[in-house]
Amino acid sequence: MNKNRIEQLFRTDQLRKRQIDQERVKSMINSAEMNAKIAKTIPLNEESATVVFREIYESIRQFGDATWWLLGYEPRNHEVSIEILQEMDIDKNVLLNQLPRYKKIRNDANYRGFKVTTSQAKEILEFWNTCSENIKTLLFQKPK
Repeated sequence: MNKNRIEQLFRTDQLRKRQIDQERVKSMINSAEMNAKIAKTIPLNEESATVVFREIYESIRQFGDATWWLLGYEPRNHEVSIEILQEMDIDKNVLLNQLPRYKKIRNDANYRGFKVTTSQAKEILEFWNTCSENIKTLLFQKPK
């Protein structure tokens, strides 16, 4: 992320300066992976789709949070966490364009009572299965 954008996010209180904390980053990554692993064991149907979607979304967002912590910042909202992930240079980076839509689906489910469809839950699961290892690899390659 370019320096001007980071400064803007800092000025608008969307980021807070923090000391780089490797243990926190590892913990976030482990938590994201564990939550996704458990979510993937839930049989996917109309009743479970919202729960599965939310948990996978939270795991993705935690990867964004971890990215910021590696840069010495704490994100103050989901938009910032998702934005930094969209800039990652992963193998299938075109899939990162779906992240804002996933955030909207999650917000609709959490704050408006909308049900997530099984097809939406399948889509985010496919995103996780396709992209999570690549994102994790990049996180561990970030300058320490």
